[in-house]
Amino acid sequence: MTNRPDAGVSPRGATGFLPALEGMRGFAAVGVLITHVAFQTGAVHDPVIGRVWGRFDLAVALFFALSGFLLWRPHAAAARGYGVAQPTGRYLASRAVRILPAYWTVVCLVLLLLPGAGGGWRVWVANLTLVQVFVPLTLTEGLTQMWSLSVEVAFYLVLPLLALALCRLRGDAARFRIPVILAACALSLVWVWLPVATPEHIHHDNWLPGYLPWFGAGMLLAELATLGGTWMHRLAARRGLMAAIAVGAFALATTPLGGPEGLTDLEPWQYNGKILLGAVMSAALLAPLTLAPRSDHRILASPAALAVGRWSYGIFIWHLAVLSIVFPVFGILPFHGHFWFVLAVTVVLSIAVASVSYALVEEPARREFHRRTRAKRGDSGTVARPSATSPTTAAN
Repeated sequence: MTNRPDAGVSPRGATGFLPALEGMRGFAAVGVLITHVAFQTGAVHDPVIGRVWGRFDLAVALFFALSGFLLWRPHAAAARGYGVAQPTGRYLASRAVRILPAYWTVVCLVLLLLPGAGGGWRVWVANLTLVQVFVPLTLTEGLTQMWSLSVEVAFYLVLPLLALALCRLRGDAARFRIPVILAACALSLVWVWLPVATPEHIHHDNWLPGYLPWFGAGMLLAELATLGGTWMHRLAARRGLMAAIAVGAFALATTPLGGPEGLTDLEPWQYNGKILLGAVMSAALLAPLTLAPRSDHRILASPAALAVGRWSYGIFIWHLAVLSIVFPVFGILPFHGHFWFVLAVTVVLSIAVASVSYALVEEPARREFHRRTRAKRGDSGTVARPSATSPTTAAN
């Protein structure tokens, strides 16, 4: 299946900055925004295109796959002798610095200032510690999208354990890493069927095990990126075919295979259908960018797309707070239409707020972290700005 390249020669995509991934993450952030605007304006009930708007929530699958690829790539490369993975302590510290300063800013402002978002100490504690998916009735107005960030953080914490579990599969034994990851993803499909006891209003299918295939799609691409000349690389180079696979998976997800219309709970088989289709869609979208990278991505690697990608985390964490303000400011009742107008205003304002959040919170926190890290190592000189999609800084 695989042909290992010459020792010490890293294949394209195995290391380094891939600009198109930055743009893709920007598109994923806008996709999450679109589905929330569609739900809150009632556009998801349109008889023609409503299910399409509703299924833009698969942008979360793309986010998870991006994290799976970028955070697992150093471990996959190290297993094949292309580098050394980041120490666990520094990895966890970089994750915290990447997400927490801006996130805590959003949580405090929303809970203090947004009407209807406040709550007791349980709401504050659950949101500040990102355990909303485990504590009943703590996903509050302006912050409901944070369930996926809670899952993301769980993946951050588990990833070093996954790396440790596969640490012996190096060198010649590295060929078993892909089958092991595939088996783990397949086994995770059983999760939704298990009778896990949870408090009222808490669903165990909203926890990390249920979403492992979405992260796994990216992890598998990371493993393949460290190889060369596989049939997957040749398939990934056929961009038209990969786009057709992605569109086909998305289209199937808009049918009952991906669940019923609206926010109705999914049957276990529908949940697994949505998970599998989301994994296929994400892998098809990312494979050409990771296994057959090119420099001619006029859209994904354009200055505008790179800027939106840089601000994508801010767009994600701020957009529901922005949306909650758009309705009363413009005198629009929620669930009563005006989809395109609300979407346009929310996109513009969310990008503006995200850019400010990046400049005032995210970037200063990142720079201070790298300054202190270099000081501890005794390094000197200026701090170079790492790519926002490098393995040490990637986040949703």
